[in-house]
Amino acid sequence: MRVIAGTARRLNLVTAPGLQTRPTTDRIKETLFNILQPEIPGCRFLDLFAGSGGIGIEALSRGAKEAVFVENNRKAAACIQQNLSFTHLSEQARVLETDVLTALARLEREGQAFSVIFLDPPYDKGWEQKVFSFLHDSCLTDEDTLIVVEESNETDFSFAGEYGFSIVREKCYKTNKHVFLKRGEGSHHA
Repeated sequence: MRVIAGTARRLNLVTAPGLQTRPTTDRIKETLFNILQPEIPGCRFLDLFAGSGGIGIEALSRGAKEAVFVENNRKAAACIQQNLSFTHLSEQARVLETDVLTALARLEREGQAFSVIFLDPPYDKGWEQKVFSFLHDSCLTDEDTLIVVEESNETDFSFAGEYGFSIVREKCYKTNKHVFLKRGEGSHHA
């Protein structure tokens, strides 16, 4: 797994051996960032279920102002720290080694919205619904926040509307997909 573009381009990242993490393949990551690129420069990026941190590190490498990584597994969190150090991106990053809902509550107290929230939860466990339930009344999102969920192709996102989010785009691959959501019925700028 490597960084595709930006300041840390071509640097290889470590992944925790034997963990239940599924690093996003380079090809899928490249497709994702081709879509996200307009949002990245200067953004606040939140990487939930961060695994080895490849997605958030890619965002930092491409010009995100800061990234927060949330990863519950100690070995994976140590990998994120190692990868940040190796790519010289530690200064703009924070790693929260805790479960996602605890981390969201902690970030909520800081009162700042994120530009992009990426989540790659364990597939088919209903985590995305728990996260959207939290974000429903949260200051962590505003009208401009783009939420991207990596999930299995079978995952149904019809629940998003009841939490005030709508799907703005969907990109399907062989075994999984990226679903892009924003608050409200289509975004509007204040």
